[in-house]
Amino acid sequence: MEGSTIILDGKSLSRRIREDIKKKVDSYVQKGYREPCLAVVLVGEDPPSMVYVKNKRNACEKVGIRSLFYHLPYNTKLSELLELIAELNAKEDVDGILVQLPLPAHIPMEEVILAISPKKDVDGFHPENMGRLLGRLEGGFIPCTPLGIDILLKHYGIDLKGKDVTVVGAGFIVGRPLSALLLWREATVSVCHIHTKDLKKYTLGADVLISATGVPHLIKEDMVKEGAVVVDVGISKVGDRIVGDVDFEAVKHKVYAITPVPGGVGPMTVSSLLLNTLQAYEKNVNKSKG
Repeated sequence: MEGSTIILDGKSLSRRIREDIKKKVDSYVQKGYREPCLAVVLVGEDPPSMVYVKNKRNACEKVGIRSLFYHLPYNTKLSELLELIAELNAKEDVDGILVQLPLPAHIPMEEVILAISPKKDVDGFHPENMGRLLGRLEGGFIPCTPLGIDILLKHYGIDLKGKDVTVVGAGFIVGRPLSALLLWREATVSVCHIHTKDLKKYTLGADVLISATGVPHLIKEDMVKEGAVVVDVGISKVGDRIVGDVDFEAVKHKVYAITPVPGGVGPMTVSSLLLNTLQAYEKNVNKSKG
């Protein structure tokens, strides 16, 4: 199969999505509306988080979304963070709020997520938005990485209906909401995690294999079915190389399609954040019209 494998290029698709977002934003501004606004909150100095926040803010700038940045010290108290979120919830000119995860150990993530207004929760983690996803209800925000994967697969014409899909990783940010979205797409879904007894059995049975663990090269060639679609969400640094959960070079010759790392799911996650922010903004614009 080598030479005919489809590379699921999130970077080029992401570029097109952002061009479309910029056109929409420009059209609103030309009509006299304010630009969209995303508030980004970072607590502490976690190096990967600082890089992610910089990338998200740069992406906002390029499509015409104003970003407000609040960089709080590591020792910020929960009460102080909740006070800031309450202020941002009340600001009519702030469409989306993003609190970068992970948070320092002394700040409970659950309380922070609950504090963000569901209407501004562009990460899609608030229980109201998660509930809409589980209930197949339109109008909520879908978490950014699952949404990005969904858009990427649709773009390449990969229909999930009736397919056996295995998700490796049952985390709050990707695995759990992704499994709900896959069910929405009428796939048959298996979710594996650290206590799964025979991971290879599940991965070998998958028409579509999605791995989101952050364990470098967890998925080997002998764990992947011939002709499968492989989506690699994981990203790790090994020496001076960025690698994914999947041993890309070993696997790519036997699959129908595969995402690269980097350049696959990562750019789609950021573009999905921009799409969610635009969605929140358009609701506010339409509300102001009424």
